[in-house]
Amino acid sequence: MYRSAWKNQLMTSVILVSFGDMARTESSMMELGTHAPDFNLLDTITGKNYSFEKMDPAIATVIVFICNHCPFVHHINAKLVEVAKIYQVKGVRFIAISSNNVDSHPQDAPHFMTEVAAKEGYSFPYLYDASQEVAKAYGAECTPDFFVFDESLHCAYRGRFDESRPNMGIATGKDLSAALDALLIGKRPSKEQYPSIGCGIKWK
Repeated sequence: MYRSAWKNQLMTSVILVSFGDMARTESSMMELGTHAPDFNLLDTITGKNYSFEKMDPAIATVIVFICNHCPFVHHINAKLVEVAKIYQVKGVRFIAISSNNVDSHPQDAPHFMTEVAAKEGYSFPYLYDASQEVAKAYGAECTPDFFVFDESLHCAYRGRFDESRPNMGIATGKDLSAALDALLIGKRPSKEQYPSIGCGIKWK
């Protein structure tokens, strides 16, 4: 009995140490079938505005809300780049957006986004949502927060990259990959979808 209680206490301590002071927030889970809200945002990689409504059609579109400083994003960055490259050649579009308040978190400012994109090797646009209106339109709550839209831009998947967390497993991207694999063969992803967990978006 005492041994079991001690093990439970130890596990709780390990989890607290693993996450440290990171504030954990879950995604709000957009209703499946929702049409993707339009946007026109600065791409911090090219320096040009990126208009969603002017994009060429894609078999699927992945929109992920991330930021520069969040440990949950750091945890998946390398695997996200790998997964994006695998699916981009299959016709899937990837877009990353940062909506954090740069007054309270200057490390997430656009010029630092440019540096992070180069360092991590992002093969997709990294857009800056200065007004935070795009994050609000999507119901984004945390970083990372994933949204997958089908060819007609209706939400087919939303939630987590996979079940791993910082210091708790290796990022695989299996949940996102499973959703994309289904869309690529003309099927709907499983409705058994789980919220992402990450740092809360830093609102103004």
